[in-house]
Amino acid sequence: MVFRKKHLLGLEELSAEEITTILDAAAGMKEIFSRPVKKVPALRGKTVCNLFFENSTRTRTSFELAAKNLSADVVNFNVATSSVVKGESLLDTARTIQSMAVDIVVIRHSCPGTPLLLSKRLNMSVVNAGDGAHAHPTQGLLDLFTMREHFGSIKDLRVAIVGDILHSRVARSNIFGLRKLGAHVTLVGPSTLVPREFKEMGCEIEYDLKRGISNANVINLLRIQLERQKKNLFPSIREYRLLYGLQEDRLSWASPDVLVMHPGPVNRGVEISQEIADGPHSVINEQVTNGIAVRMAVLYLVSGGGAGSGVQVGG
Repeated sequence: MVFRKKHLLGLEELSAEEITTILDAAAGMKEIFSRPVKKVPALRGKTVCNLFFENSTRTRTSFELAAKNLSADVVNFNVATSSVVKGESLLDTARTIQSMAVDIVVIRHSCPGTPLLLSKRLNMSVVNAGDGAHAHPTQGLLDLFTMREHFGSIKDLRVAIVGDILHSRVARSNIFGLRKLGAHVTLVGPSTLVPREFKEMGCEIEYDLKRGISNANVINLLRIQLERQKKNLFPSIREYRLLYGLQEDRLSWASPDVLVMHPGPVNRGVEISQEIADGPHSVINEQVTNGIAVRMAVLYLVSGGGAGSGVQVGG
């Protein structure tokens, strides 16, 4: 399939075929950065700007590496030393960046809908690197890619997402991607963090960890996002760990070949034990590696690769 999207704003608006096209392209990209020389000229002459209004380690760095592996020029926007601190609006900042002949802007912002706003006002391609609690599409894609690498297909996988669903853009992107590709999704956590409304997205809801991860092929653990919570939604971190922390004796509740995933940063000893985070079921470091391949695929495809360039990626 030819990919014809100019922007990547979320997985909700992508079809199953478009998601599969990105995953197929990422498989080819992963082979590239495993070479001794990790560069191809696919985006030579293009400029990518990382416009991050929130802190990030994995996402910003992997977008930078992805762009450089494709031979693009990269600009990392530093909010703390920019005119934003003088009161310049987001839109004026973005228009200034566009005026410098930037082709793709990768944006992370605390306000949901910011990437959508920019996509309607700017000519350059916009890639959402996380907007509030709304969406984090490349994290969702790299999680799907990691699952597909291990199981061959997403269809009929039993995936348990455990933790702070309410505040998680990762959870929402995972849910849209997993459901479109035919997985069964169960959301697990305290009732204050797993609202019943998520059933409307085709998910099962469980408030008991044992029932929630029973026979799961994948357990995707989410960080408790205290910085996004306006009030205490559970008694204490200690109680959360006792009820929902994944410890070694609890792995037996899931499938014997279960994958344990986490988007990071990991709170060891809270949502996951040290032994599991570093154990044979964990693919946390694989997720980081796969994130580069997925972001290479996204940058390539939104820039026109596979549409109008004579290059077709995927089936």
